[in-house]
Amino acid sequence: QVQLVESGGGLVQAGGSLRLSCAASGRTFSNYAMGWFRQAPGKEREFVSVISWRGSRTYYADSVKGRFTISRDNAKNTMYLQMNSLKAEDTAVYYCAATRTVVGGRTVDGYEYWGQGTQVTVSS
Repeated sequence: QVQLVESGGGLVQAGGSLRLSCAASGRTFSNYAMGWFRQAPGKEREFVSVISWRGSRTYYADSVKGRFTISRDNAKNTMYLQMNSLKAEDTAVYYCAATRTVVGGRTVDGYEYWGQGTQVTVSS
């Protein structure tokens, strides 16, 4: 089992920045690819970004490319999402997820473990 806890969400004005963290426990963190997903009210959960288990590969949704940066610190069992130039449409609950593969995919069903989510609200 892997336990994931997100933090760092909050209310920010459009154009601002937030840094989300995802703390993992329970298994060897570096054996898992990690991803960020988000879900806005009334919408399906969608892919945001993924990072490979050693951190050498990263992928982003087109909607966040150039604004968000995913990273991980395997020594701290923590993954991050730096979000810059935030827009109102980035408002959602953000979830971190883990899968025991080298690189995770872009679909929800590709991940075995999920955090409880952290709310990000961007005011326009």
